[in-house]
This record gives sequence, C-alpha cells and structure tokens, in this order.
Amino acid sequence: MAKYKTSPTGIERVMREDDFIVSKTDLKGRITYGNRIFIEFSGYTEQELLGAPHNLIRHPDMPRGVFKYLWDCLAAEQECFAFVKNMSKDGGHYWVLANVTPSYGDDGRVEGYFSVRRKPSAAGVAVCTDLYRAMLEAEQKAGPRDAMEASLGLLTGILKDKGTSYEEFILSL
Repeated sequence: MAKYKTSPTGIERVMREDDFIVSKTDLKGRITYGNRIFIEFSGYTEQELLGAPHNLIRHPDMPRGVFKYLWDCLAAEQECFAFVKNMSKDGGHYWVLANVTPSYGDDGRVEGYFSVRRKPSAAGVAVCTDLYRAMLEAEQKAGPRDAMEASLGLLTGILKDKGTSYEEFILSL
C-alpha cells in the first residue's frame, strides 16, 4: 500500500441519512474490509484500502487524544463512540459518528476491530469542531512527546466539569 500525501482542501462531503460506513481492521489497525460507502467517501479503491492503516483517512484536525481514548477503550475490550473528521484521498473531508468495537474470533480472543459510522448531527459537529480545536492547541503547547496526554487531559477535565462520561457526552450531541 502506497502512502499518499494529501493536503486538506476544506471541501466537505456530507453523508446521506441512510449511509453507513463499515470497515474492519486487524489488531494493528490495518484495513481488512471496507463497504462500498467507505470506498465512496474515502476516495480510495478497495485495493488501495485493503492492508492500509486505517489512519490513512485521518484528518489533521483530529487531536491525538481522541485516538488515544479510542485505543484505550479497545485495549480494555470496550466499544467507543466518537465524532471523527476523516479526510478523503482528494483532500476533502467528511464527519462521522463512529462506533468502534472489538471483533472476536471463535476462540473468544479479540482478532480485530469493527467500525460502523453514520451521519453525525450538525450540532455535534459544531461542538466537536470547537472541542477538537482546543485539544489540538493543548497538544501543540505540550509538544510531540506529551501531546496525547495533554489533549486527553483537557477532554477529561471538561467532562469532569460537566459531570458526565465521555460516552454520555458524545451520545448527547
């Protein structure tokens, strides 16, 4: 899988109400399956996606702290919900409300991850745009070594002030 150098264009694609983006990855986050809606919105061919790291579609506006939280949930064999801004091969972007969960083999062990994404609410995107901007600022202030912990700490503090869990917060948007 070739690594593509894509720069954000600022052009947004909005998911349709009945769209569901589905993908599966192995334990290292390499794509093993993507449905036709995933292929459509990502702009990559199936051949380009299969075997590629899922972060191929990561938009630079996404704070590392969100993905740290997601991977911490998955490591604990818990599902995670998140608003995510993805980037297409052409530099466009699309927002999703993602549900990511461990996928289990016949032996009961986690063998990969399964993600279903749908159209997010406009209000949720607005809230997350501001939140993620603040998290990115915290990451930049902290520097590369401490970036994830800084943005996750900011998020944790906000949730504590609101008296809510991450999942309750995300699902309320």
